[in-house]
Amino acid sequence: MSTKVHVLCDGRGNPMTAVLSPGQSHESKLLPGVLEAGISELNEEGFEATPAKLAGDKGYRYEWIDDYLLEKEINPVIASKSNEDRSARKVEFDKPSYRRRCVIEQLIGWLKEARRVATRYEKLAVTYLSMVKLAMIARYLRQFAPEGSRI
Repeated sequence: MSTKVHVLCDGRGNPMTAVLSPGQSHESKLLPGVLEAGISELNEEGFEATPAKLAGDKGYRYEWIDDYLLEKEINPVIASKSNEDRSARKVEFDKPSYRRRCVIEQLIGWLKEARRVATRYEKLAVTYLSMVKLAMIARYLRQFAPEGSRI
């Protein structure tokens, strides 16, 4: 019943992929899986897609995450914790890019408005994930539908 939804989106708030995890697990542990799922889905479509930057909140501020992202040639845009020495980090904090993190927050807010996702009637994680992905598909259909059409 306590399931976390991890979503990866582009800079315009278009969802790329979603992955579920148990509610008791820490979200930072799933970052490599979510990122790999999003990149591999795009590469299957014929795109050579690797993000230039990846923004996350302070829950993702770990040295191993910085190392992982830098190894993938992705600039981590993650704020330092208040008890952390900011000068010891390998990357400079990009404050203007961090302000754009609201894009994913707005996507999650929109996802919570999808009634079927918010109420979670599904008992199995696989069916719940399918409802999340259907909501993501509906978002794309509404975004690219001709003016005046009903979707």
